[in-house]
Amino acid sequence: MIFVKAGPGDTSDSVIRKFTKKVINEGLLLEFKKKEFYQKPAEVRKEQKKEIERRQKARRRARARTTKI
Repeated sequence: MIFVKAGPGDTSDSVIRKFTKKVINEGLLLEFKKKEFYQKPAEVRKEQKKEIERRQKARRRARARTTKI
């Protein structure tokens, strides 16, 4: 649970900004977006596999750039 305390000089806008930053940093917004619709377990595994492949591809590209120099 996220708590934001308003200081004596804080305006409502600044408190809302602090809350928004905390929500983003905690990753709650992404979590809610992912859980907005039900996904079958097979779909979840498929997305995880794609994410792993994407990361591996990026690592390979980064290694290729550093070794060519």
